[in-house]
Amino acid sequence: MLGGKIYFFHPTIHYNKGEVMNHYFISDKSLKSEVKELKVVLINKDFSFLTDNGVFSKTAVDYGSKALISAFTTNGKRILDVGCGYGPIGIVLGKLNPKHRIDMVDINERAIDLAKKNIVRNAVNNVTAKISDLYQFVDGKYFSIVSNPPIRAGKHIVHAIITDAKNFLENEGEFWLVIQKKQGSSSAKQKMLEVYGNVEVVLKDKGYNVLKSVKK
Repeated sequence: MLGGKIYFFHPTIHYNKGEVMNHYFISDKSLKSEVKELKVVLINKDFSFLTDNGVFSKTAVDYGSKALISAFTTNGKRILDVGCGYGPIGIVLGKLNPKHRIDMVDINERAIDLAKKNIVRNAVNNVTAKISDLYQFVDGKYFSIVSNPPIRAGKHIVHAIITDAKNFLENEGEFWLVIQKKQGSSSAKQKMLEVYGNVEVVLKDKGYNVLKSVKK
């Protein structure tokens, strides 16, 4: 736990005439549940994911997540997925790397409940999921930290994911981020360069950039 640090997700965002919109990057127990199944093929393997209202990309695995999965490589044994949603990134990485340990965290209780069910559903016994406001309840060090960040939560959250990852990386550990060019790729790249002193564009795919920095 990083000194009890609390990040600033807002439970609701108010619009004109008192309208309230729910978002996937918060935990809203009042939102009606409508669980559905997604069957997808990723990296030539079949996966089944349960999704629901109030979670990110509930109708299909997000293209950014697919880009990150396809680009990711690691030499380490511990991987952390920050903002995991219902778990596609961490679960696929767990299936592809059965000797690695993958931990997944998200602030959204419904997403974590789905992620736990999806871990069992896809028979990956090296993956865990738990509630955490970004790194609030993360312990230990990881060789790789990956994130498809909640863009709509704001730049300060994206930058917090980038900056505070350094505290949980081993020396020579890697931070991986996927972000659309039109949604702040340049800003994220600059922040990664500022924090780590290096940044690599590993993949460019349909407007998404997969970025990597190494903790020196």
